[in-house]
Amino acid sequence: MKLDLIVIAAHPDDAEICVGGTLLKLAAAGRKVGIVDLTRGEMGTRGSRADRDRETQRASELIGLAVRENLELPDGRVEVTVDARERLARILRFHRPDLVIAHHVEDLHPDHEACGRLAREAWYLAGLQRLAELDGGPGAARPKRLLHFAGHVPFDATFVVDIGAVWDRKIELVNCYRTQLEPANPGDRGQHFLFGADILSRMETRARFYGERVGTRYGEGLLHAGPLLLGDVAMLA
Repeated sequence: MKLDLIVIAAHPDDAEICVGGTLLKLAAAGRKVGIVDLTRGEMGTRGSRADRDRETQRASELIGLAVRENLELPDGRVEVTVDARERLARILRFHRPDLVIAHHVEDLHPDHEACGRLAREAWYLAGLQRLAELDGGPGAARPKRLLHFAGHVPFDATFVVDIGAVWDRKIELVNCYRTQLEPANPGDRGQHFLFGADILSRMETRARFYGERVGTRYGEGLLHAGPLLLGDVAMLA
């Protein structure tokens, strides 16, 4: 299936938390969007793999995804390997998206950093004709643009997607992952282990930060390496 956009994320819920508003806007506008998760999130402190699978299914339906795939890499142990990047490149050649959005290559979570690197390398490899021929699958097709979203480390965004109109739906979307948001036991205060703030609070702080930069209430910042031609990412406007 030809897609307009693929988001590549390390764990189920990363795409929803970081660019869920962008996905909701594009799907509502009739764009074909998909997500490739690298892991099942089975090492998460809260919930089980089965819980996360159910939550991911519900979130995918809420967005209206055309495709959601999983590379089945080990959670907490994602590495930039030749096999992983070539499998990811095969997915990109098969779905031929115009845009790819993935983690930034600088992040405090090693899985996020590895995902950003894998996405960047797979994006390039997807356009190599000889490699596509060796793979025996779809022909070479490199997506037009690769963009990055922020994780634990903020950046000065290239541009910001206004998500004010879908903010309430984004909250509903992230709430699909209840096991990641609610305390698991009496000693668990429901906070994110790294910075102490819960996921929804951190998500809103970031959305307000990027939104304020462009004069809107809520925004999702995206980064592109180098200049862009005006209109290259018009679908995100």
